[in-house]
Amino acid sequence: MTSPQIEIQLIAAVVAIACAIPGVFLVLRKMALISDAISHSILPGIVLGFFITHDLNSPLLIVLAAITGVITVILVEAIQRTGLVKEDTAIGLVFPALFSIGVILIAKNANDVHLDVDAVLLGELAFAPFDRLLMGGVDMGPKSLWIMGSILLIIIALLLLFYKELKVSTFDIGLSSALGISPMIMHYGLMSVSSVTVVGAFDAVGAILVVALMIAPAATAYLLTSDLKKMLLLSVFFAIFSAIAGYWMANILDASISGSMTTMLGIVFLLVYLFAPQKGLIAVLYRQQQQRTEVSLLTFLLHLNNHSETEERHINHLQEHINWQKVRSKTVLNLALKNNMIEIDENIVSLTEKGKEFTDLALEYIITNKDEKIEPMKDDFFLFRG
Repeated sequence: MTSPQIEIQLIAAVVAIACAIPGVFLVLRKMALISDAISHSILPGIVLGFFITHDLNSPLLIVLAAITGVITVILVEAIQRTGLVKEDTAIGLVFPALFSIGVILIAKNANDVHLDVDAVLLGELAFAPFDRLLMGGVDMGPKSLWIMGSILLIIIALLLLFYKELKVSTFDIGLSSALGISPMIMHYGLMSVSSVTVVGAFDAVGAILVVALMIAPAATAYLLTSDLKKMLLLSVFFAIFSAIAGYWMANILDASISGSMTTMLGIVFLLVYLFAPQKGLIAVLYRQQQQRTEVSLLTFLLHLNNHSETEERHINHLQEHINWQKVRSKTVLNLALKNNMIEIDENIVSLTEKGKEFTDLALEYIITNKDEKIEPMKDDFFLFRG
């Protein structure tokens, strides 16, 4: 690998980590869409900062962009509190307006300088290694790496300092207030950090990849764990993996680096969405099918418990008595046999002692409206699940 290739991947990894950490809290607070709003609406702050300093590298741009991001959140919440529109509608009203103001300011006052809307949206990691930081004539490396590295260190420091406060205010606002932790300060602090992260990554990766790096890794990790620390670690892992894998995809396909990284984030999310052990689509569909079969088994056992007549318990007449299809009847019958709930003698189905005990308990729970206890009871009685 050449030096620029290494630097591009290093910048991508640093940006990925810096975006993934606040992204976890945005996803948990159900504020994923607000990151997209911030990533666009901070444009007026960048433009105003440039008008004041006439320097694209001035820290004032980041400060004003962060302030604009917080203003975006305040405006969204103010509109939402009226009760006339929902949060997604409020976001859809605020950020296009602010972004348009930024575009108009660029078009009218900054046509002769390099302040490009396309660069803000799309970015280009391939050029990041060529924008060097020079100190006393010494090449210190890519400027983006230093900017995002500094932001990342600040994010990690804030996370370590305020981890407990962020955790409590994210999951229980009432408890947070009772403990003397201001939910509002935590909220706007998170919004400020998100704004600074977004604007810091603008020049290198663009707004679209920043949004993807904030939301996709956190959403992917959320499908795999409910533990906050594990979610943070998994989110960082998925972000770094997607950034590096996306770079090499772009290298092989000769395509946009930012676009390839975003695509890789989508692929990773799709795989986890399908195959996650607990929350994955396949696992959920399997559990739903399992529950349907087990409800059918309970119906079948209750039928046997309520009928002593031979014709009602004859194996050839079960599907017509319970109004099931043949395949379903066979599945339920096999499950009952495997769990030793029934016995068959000359095609007559009868409950075993275990089946009678299970049916009596299940009936008791249903009558006393304690249906939730049936699931743990299945674990005690079932050797095989549906």
